[in-house]
Amino acid sequence: MWLSRWRTETVTCIACGTRVARADAREYDKHGNRWEREGKTFEHLCKPCDSELCRYGREGLEDQLVALEAGEYSQEAFLRRYVCALEERRRVEES
Repeated sequence: MWLSRWRTETVTCIACGTRVARADAREYDKHGNRWEREGKTFEHLCKPCDSELCRYGREGLEDQLVALEAGEYSQEAFLRRYVCALEERRRVEES
């Protein structure tokens, strides 16, 4: 088990596409809990992209992205839909 930790392996950064040595990358868990490892596979970020991440909570974000059909629209169209959804949520919370 310990030997697999030290083998040379490259991974691809999900943010910029750069291939880096696994030792030079950070694990990314889209569910936000990298400590629960049972049955998971992780994506990776290079150190520069990891340092640019926002560390705010992500609860409900994945569901919202699915509801807004992320990946089905151009980036510009998706961002318009996303901003509208955020504004609507803020209006509901203020009421």
